[in-house]
Amino acid sequence: MREQVETMSDEDMNDAGTDVASVTPPTMPLPRVMPQVVQEPAPATGTMSAERVAAKALESRLLGGERKLRRREVAAGAGLSLLSARKLWRALGFPNYSDEDVAFTERDQAALGAIVDLVRAEKLTEEAAISITRSIGQMTDRMVVWQIEALIEDMVHEQGVTDAVARKQLVNDLPALVDALEEMLVYSYRRQLNAGVQRLAVRAEAGLQASEEGREGDEDDAPLPLARAVGFADLVSYTSLSRRMNEKTLARLVQRFENKCAEIISVGGGRLVKTVGDEVLYIAETPAAGAEISLALAQAFTEDEILPEARVAMVWGRILSRLGDIYGPTVNLAARLTSLADPGTVLVDSMTASALEQDERFVLLPQPAEDVRGFGEIHPVLLARGRGNGLVLD
Repeated sequence: MREQVETMSDEDMNDAGTDVASVTPPTMPLPRVMPQVVQEPAPATGTMSAERVAAKALESRLLGGERKLRRREVAAGAGLSLLSARKLWRALGFPNYSDEDVAFTERDQAALGAIVDLVRAEKLTEEAAISITRSIGQMTDRMVVWQIEALIEDMVHEQGVTDAVARKQLVNDLPALVDALEEMLVYSYRRQLNAGVQRLAVRAEAGLQASEEGREGDEDDAPLPLARAVGFADLVSYTSLSRRMNEKTLARLVQRFENKCAEIISVGGGRLVKTVGDEVLYIAETPAAGAEISLALAQAFTEDEILPEARVAMVWGRILSRLGDIYGPTVNLAARLTSLADPGTVLVDSMTASALEQDERFVLLPQPAEDVRGFGEIHPVLLARGRGNGLVLD
């Protein structure tokens, strides 16, 4: 019966604020089972007890109090059905708690109510609310894993402790960092939100006009809403290198690669869309900005004493931006060109070359035609440095 309640539609649930458990039809009484009380053996020393106390205190601080509420109580307190609450919790990436689990605090209820109020006020549709909630869940999940591992790695390196000791020590060290990290998160979110509005709304029309100028007569990608320079950078021989490295050395190589890419792309005014192992995908608002970033990436890895060279390709065209990622033929073509580039070089397609040919900062050298899967015959163009010094990195 319980499962029937959880799969009922929202219309069948009780009015807002009512415990949805009350709609459960009566069931046959179950045999009474006396709970078993299991006593944990006292630790030999006070170390474990102190660790548990510290972990409990940290959890209470992060969650806004002790876990006192069950999922039905939180849903009812926020004035929505359990089904709707579960949709939002799944979007955030929370585990699937049962009715008996005391897993929530009053802050969980307040957060649930905040997003629901936007839907009730018709500022968001339910679909948009779930999509936005999923973006928060996925991005913060990756962010906290990154931060925790960075703190642990720093303790291992600077304090000379083992990885296991560092992970235990983190529980004691983290409370002193929480407020500053949270402040930086909110600050960065507001800055990034402003920058995103400028890129994706305020300046979008200018990019589309530039796209029309660079691709006259090309109507295949016209329905796509944004014009961007799309680039890939791919480390050469990464697979063979990774097989010869231990975990720590490989982690440092990947981190060095990501950090260098992020710095160059940021300085060039672009955005790092994602990193997948030995490859980064990035975008820029103009063909020239994309070209500058691409040349800087190729040069940086050629000159790096630790990292191998990189193959780089960039294509100017229209894209679809969804779920923090980008899609469309422009992205696919850039990926195909990357595999054709020689180590340490940058390739563009002929349309992108046309958009750059009047710019003295770049030299464009046509290459032999290539048959590319999904695109037929294309005419790659080697992009090289012309006048100027390119991006200046501190």
